[in-house]
Amino acid sequence: MKTIIIILLFTVIALFSPVNTKASDWETHEVVYQLLSIQEPGKPVIQDDFIIFTADSSIRRVGVAFAYENFANIYWFRRLLIPQDRINPVLLPGEKEPSPNRDSGIQFHVQRIPNFIKDVELREVEYRLIVNGLWITDPSHSQTRRDPVSGLSMSVISMPHRSVTPNPLNGLPNGLSFTFYAPPGETVTVAGSFNRWDPFMYELREGPAGVYNLTIPLPPGTYQYVFFHRGERHLDQHNYNRAYARDGSAANVAVVP
Repeated sequence: MKTIIIILLFTVIALFSPVNTKASDWETHEVVYQLLSIQEPGKPVIQDDFIIFTADSSIRRVGVAFAYENFANIYWFRRLLIPQDRINPVLLPGEKEPSPNRDSGIQFHVQRIPNFIKDVELREVEYRLIVNGLWITDPSHSQTRRDPVSGLSMSVISMPHRSVTPNPLNGLPNGLSFTFYAPPGETVTVAGSFNRWDPFMYELREGPAGVYNLTIPLPPGTYQYVFFHRGERHLDQHNYNRAYARDGSAANVAVVP
């Protein structure tokens, strides 16, 4: 079962990633696992630095807009397609090959929580849905508020108290702190310019389950690094400072002051 979920996770990422570097912002293990665990559309779900919105896939078009952007941008939902087992059928002349994916019944949007909303002064996200061209409050979310100026009703999401995820850019003054999310019981390592890119030297320790951490003491300087998980390179999703080699490969960049 665990293997099936992992395959689904990476296949769903492939299905929904447009050709856009920002698309990978939300494609972390924990966000995709949370998305795959949703059985039916419902109220928004907060996962790490993101809010997952869902709606029934039978609705022709659904979008969401936010008060902190003055409702200027509309983010349209995308259908969640699930890969299904395929048995090579014998096609008669004129027949089309069946789709390799099935409709999950859900369409979704994943929105990054802006940094200023995570501050102590502001603990809410106000939004409205656009359903088939009509602006409405979220029928699946009961918490609403009427704007006294415009008279518009808005849905409101209260932000929970959030612990800060260790970030190399916010690490110790004499080192870097790394965090990586993966299924429990895995092996995760980090390599970089600080250890001649040896993928075996530094292994992250798991705790709590599925969260892998490691702090490496380092002298002041600028460092590049990547994670290794199941033999593949992974960028740090919590650090958006990156450098690119001539072959197009990328690495994260962090500075020890």
